[in-house]
This record gives sequence, structure tokens and C-alpha cells, in this order.
Amino acid sequence: QVQLVESGGGLVQPGGSLRLSCAASGNRFSISTMGWYRQAPGKQRELVAAITSGGRTNYTDSVKGRFTISRDNTKNTVYLQMDSLKPEDTAVYTCKVTISMIIDYWGKGTLVTVSS
Repeated sequence: QVQLVESGGGLVQPGGSLRLSCAASGNRFSISTMGWYRQAPGKQRELVAAITSGGRTNYTDSVKGRFTISRDNTKNTVYLQMDSLKPEDTAVYTCKVTISMIIDYWGKGTLVTVSS
């Protein structure tokens, strides 16, 4: 059974930075896509950023230029560097990992609060 351990969430002031991490363990097969989703209060869940095994990335328009997704395949870990944070970035951020192109695993989520 694959387990995802997320960390890095918390409270930060507008304009500040946070780095989220998500480590996958227990997987016996290859990890294809890794990504981050978020759900803000009263809003639907949306894809924030994703990265393929080949290093190709995709971002939602609202975070382009501010967020950077990366992965360390030796540690089975995906990171989300968040800079120039805005109050509207406040949400529960959840990691998703796709195994062998067909199976999705979700983390429990970590809360990011951007407020003065």
C-alpha cells in the first residue's frame, strides 16, 4: 500500500514563502505523474501544479511565476515552492501520485493559511 506523507503547511504573511513536500513510500512500481491540488473555502478543488517522470510541468494560471514544482526521484518526493503568497492562496493543499499510469493515491492534505 502506497502512503503519502505531506509537510510544510502553516501560517505565513502575504508576500512570504512556503515549501510543501510529499514523500511516497511503499510503492513497488514506477511513479509517473506527481502533483498538488488545492481546495479553498467555498471553492472547488483545482489542480495547482503537476510534474511528469520526464520533468515536464504544468501550472494553473493563477500561480504561474510564483510557484515551482519539482521532484526528487531518489526520494520519491515532490515539492512545491510557493513564493509571493497571496491571501487567495489559502487552501488545503493535497498531494497526488500516479503509479504505473493507472492508479492514483492521495495524501491527507496540509493547510496553508496566508494572512497578516
